[in-house]
Amino acid sequence: MDVLERIDQQVKSNPIVIYMKGTPQMPMCGYSSRASQALQSYGVEFAYVNVLADPEIFENLPRYQNWPTFPQIYVNGELIGGHDILMEMHQKGELGDVLQAAAGKEESAG
Repeated sequence: MDVLERIDQQVKSNPIVIYMKGTPQMPMCGYSSRASQALQSYGVEFAYVNVLADPEIFENLPRYQNWPTFPQIYVNGELIGGHDILMEMHQKGELGDVLQAAAGKEESAG
């Protein structure tokens, strides 16, 4: 399978996926660490791909959605963005609704 097909399959088969350097338990860069911590703070399940463990994905992921940096966060098959956009959504209180909807959970009002 072509690497871009593998990436496409990962993105489309996981409601929430982060392509990061390292793992959520052992991130290998500050941006990946903060992004995965933000995702974890909402208590939703998400998939991750350690781009350092897969050189093909590391080299080709930037071509997938024309996004040059890591981490990259996808929700429901769509690129949300990288660390800066994710953290901005988190600080504005927008991220939780997006993640809860993707995870199939309803957030209780009040």
